Amino acid sequence: MTAYQPAAFARFGDVAVRLSVELGRTEMPLREVLMLGEGSTVTLDRLTDELLDVTANGRVIARGEVVAEKGRFALRIVSLVGEDGQDVPPSGEVAAPTPAAPAVSTDDAL
Repeated sequence: MTAYQPAAFARFGDVAVRLSVELGRTEMPLREVLMLGEGSTVTLDRLTDELLDVTANGRVIARGEVVAEKGRFALRIVSLVGEDGQDVPPSGEVAAPTPAAPAVSTDDAL
């Protein structure tokens, strides 16, 4: 088991979880939706090089990129998402510290 799969959770290994990946979203007036037809394009809110969110039962758990595997779309996981919604550094890496504000010396103020 990995750091993200403790042995205590092994008994839940057969529980089905729905994974989803969303390419993007948009909002448009109903009149534009009614005008959609074959060949129409709908611009989404994500950039083509932006990582996609992977959700498990509606909660973001990872971010990934689209790849092709055996003639099908697939998703390569690039990073995991922690409880706080922030990316979790790969195991063995330590998260980069937040830069501190520069110290101000009283000599500088003169």
